[in-house]
Amino acid sequence: MSVFAHRTMVVVATFVVLVLGLSSCGNTIRGIGNDLGNAVDATQDAGRSVANSVR
Repeated sequence: MSVFAHRTMVVVATFVVLVLGLSSCGNTIRGIGNDLGNAVDATQDAGRSVANSVR
């Protein structure tokens, strides 16, 4: 295997690993955002329930 072919394979492999790593980080950030949004909604609903029960 030539040096050029070896370097090309290393560059391609590095690129693939970076792309996969960055895409998984994006999914995690989106997932955390969804979880936080659901927690806020649940807290608001609980607050409304308490307010309605006091009336």
